Amino acid sequence: MIAFFDAGRSKLRLFLLPLFALILAACEPIALGGIAGSGGPKIDTSVPVPVALLIPRGGSANDNLLAENLENAARLAMRDLNGVEIDLRVYATAGNPATAASMASKAVSEGAKIILGPVYGEEANAAGVAVAAQGVNVMSFSNNPTIAGGNVFVLGPTFENTANRLVGYAKRTGKDRIVILHGQDIAGQLGRNAIQSAITANRATLAGTVDYALSQESVTAAVPRVKAAIESGGGNALFLTTPSSSALPLFAELLPQAGIQTASTQFIGLTRWDLPPETLSLAGLQGGWFALPDTSASGVFNQRYSTAYGSSPHPLAGLAFDGIAAIGALVKTGKASALTGASITQGAGFRGASGIFRMRRDGTNERGLAIATIRDRRVVVIDAAPASFGGAGF
Repeated sequence: MIAFFDAGRSKLRLFLLPLFALILAACEPIALGGIAGSGGPKIDTSVPVPVALLIPRGGSANDNLLAENLENAARLAMRDLNGVEIDLRVYATAGNPATAASMASKAVSEGAKIILGPVYGEEANAAGVAVAAQGVNVMSFSNNPTIAGGNVFVLGPTFENTANRLVGYAKRTGKDRIVILHGQDIAGQLGRNAIQSAITANRATLAGTVDYALSQESVTAAVPRVKAAIESGGGNALFLTTPSSSALPLFAELLPQAGIQTASTQFIGLTRWDLPPETLSLAGLQGGWFALPDTSASGVFNQRYSTAYGSSPHPLAGLAFDGIAAIGALVKTGKASALTGASITQGAGFRGASGIFRMRRDGTNERGLAIATIRDRRVVVIDAAPASFGGAGF
């Protein structure tokens, strides 16, 4: 399944593991650098710290709903800051890169010390470029790693983080000869690359790679190639990049029919296999593995949001909560350098809406994920999300 967030747009869009595939614009964003800078403005932690929140208000109806949820979640997080005061200033971007750049510049001219948001990758890239000369960091809600670096950080979940967690668990449990099955589209290629990197990092073995076009005929033709790759490479695991809204249901039917069963070949998913819930009923996925956020933390956030605002949060709302939680924790240190790149990327990380997370020096992020399987059409966590990254936490 390859589903697109607000697919009517041609712009670069956010990818979220539960529901969405990575969407890229026809043109590539400007590269801001592979390593996040250590700089940032000095702040006075004895007074409210100005923080700009860039949200896609003024765009489509979906964008407006998302904007409302992001602002709600940010304000919910502010209730937990225990004496830290943030002066939250909200700017509407309408999901437009040029507007995002203009609003980012306006926010900094009005005193913002850090920018939280915007949502879409092309917007975040534009905002980062606009304020790079002023040394202001941008903690965007995008998950597009191609825009990360320099003064731009991405808070959204990434393929790389998910692949590394799953391959690491597979290696530890003896499912270390992995065949990758991926689409030929951009999302499939990026997913393949992330899995390959994770295989190398975890000293597992790439047993084969099979690609397919996004058509029923190509998916069907890929199945015997998968079987051949598993047999010739001695594969004991099959890592699929496709989500539930694209080829996953068809593969779940055709792979077992071809004799490829989870009992002998561990199926692993790069996307959430519990969303939508109907995916859990697919017979071919019983026993398969996938990653998901810390269920305990997510449950608490969802309940708090629902109690405060009378509705369930948008799937992306937790990213705004995370951003405020991180900024608040940093400001609480009382250091003038609290919002520099060096501080943002401190190793202990932060606690957010879906568990622990930390920002990496390349501008991407690492999130503590659980490993789950499907048993009798139910989600069962088989390896809990970590409680910390080690070291002194916030």
